[in-house]
Order: sequence, then structure tokens, then C-alpha cells
Amino acid sequence: MSYEFFSYEVPRPHVAWVTIERPEVSNSIHTPAHVEWSAILDRIADDDDIWLAVFTGRGDRSFCAGRDLKHMSMVQQQGPEAVAANNAAMASITRFIDRHDFPKPVIARVNGAAKGGGFEVALACDLVVAADHAVLGLPEPKRGIYAGGGGVHRLPRQLPVKLAMEYLLTGRDMTAAHALELGLVNRVVPSAELDTTLNELIDEIMACAPLSIRATKQAAMSGLDMGLGEALRAEYPAVVEMMQSADAKEGPLAFSEKRAPNWQGR
Repeated sequence: MSYEFFSYEVPRPHVAWVTIERPEVSNSIHTPAHVEWSAILDRIADDDDIWLAVFTGRGDRSFCAGRDLKHMSMVQQQGPEAVAANNAAMASITRFIDRHDFPKPVIARVNGAAKGGGFEVALACDLVVAADHAVLGLPEPKRGIYAGGGGVHRLPRQLPVKLAMEYLLTGRDMTAAHALELGLVNRVVPSAELDTTLNELIDEIMACAPLSIRATKQAAMSGLDMGLGEALRAEYPAVVEMMQSADAKEGPLAFSEKRAPNWQGR
């Protein structure tokens, strides 16, 4: 299956690599691209052979500039009917930044600037590996809009509130190095080392049972919305599935036999 605005590859077993292919507009996303990305997300979620996903942008200048404001302005200038059609198309999909319960781990490979919705995508990912020249920020108030793709909610949950509010209210950028200091990214490396570092992290995750990883993510993220006692007592569907899986038997067996486990994802 081919896409117009993205490339979809499986460069190593069980890993989907999704690249935004719009470098001419800093990998910004317009409505047709949003629709396409939503279909890709469904594909990843539904494919049992995919255990992990990587999101990145084409080139080394921009990871994703967020919403394509030129396209948005063009639609607005075409009048109410065009705006209504655009809004209907957006209402018919679920974007990644709206999927707080996306079932599989996602790593952002931030190859360049992550602004607006691009930063919101990175905030929504489970892990972030960034090139050292990358800058991140939510400049929406400088454009007369706001970071409504999750930025105004995720940043105060991932930073001390007053620090998050300073970035939200000023629209100020931060360097990748500072984002690392703040705990918003996991690794910052030169561009030439980006893929090596990313694959080392993937290797560590892929050494674990995929259903265990999925159960761990679901329990950890769902539990954030609960009190500790409630989270400890809650039942998580992915945990139930994991406990009933062949991999749940393979793990202890491999340990007792002093060998590497052969994960099947079932």
C-alpha cells in the first residue's frame, strides 16, 4: 500500500517506520495528510506483526511543523462551504495526538524542528530521540491560535506547571539539549548518530515480550488518570491478554532453560 504524503516501511522485523514526505512545507500536515495518517495509524494498530512504530520527517531540517497554516488559510479564503467540508473531513478521523490510548509503543525520531503540532506529536509519543540541532516549541499564540492538539494539556503534565505555562504563554522555543534536561526527550545526539541511537533503543524494547510491552504501556498510561489505589486494583485488557498468551509461558521457560526467549506476540 502506498501513500501520497507519507512513506511506510518495515526496515526491520516488527517495526513500522512512518516518514512525513512533505519537506517542501517543513513536513507540515494539511487535512488530506491528516486523513492519510489516520489510516496509517489504524494499519499499525490492527497489524499483529507490528510491535513498535517510529515517526519521523523527511530531511534534516524539520521533523514536523504541525498544521499547514497556508493550507488552512487557503481553505478559509474559499468560503464557508470549503471550511465546512474541511471540518467534516477532520471530524471523520482520529489523529495520533488524540489517541492517548494508542496500543503500541511509538518513538519520535526528531530529525529537525518540531513546532506546533509537530511538538504535540513528540509529546504524545512514548519515547523521543532527537538530533542535537532540533528545536521544539508551541508557537500557536503567535499565530492567533492555540496548541489544541494536546500541547496545552500534555506539556503541563510532563513539566512543572509554571514552567510549562511559561512556554505555552510565550510561544518560546527550546533546544533539544534543554528538552533533554527537562525530561521531554530521551536521547539527544548528532544527526549522524540518530539512527544508531534509535536502533539501540529499539533493540532493548524488542528484547522484551511485545504483549508485555503493550500491557505495560496500557497500565502505566491508564493509571495516570486514577488514584494509586484505583490504579493498582484496576483490570487492564492488555494485561489480561498478556497473561493468557503463549509468550507468558515462554518467558519463564526460557529463563529456566537459560536461553533467549522466542517471542511470538501471541
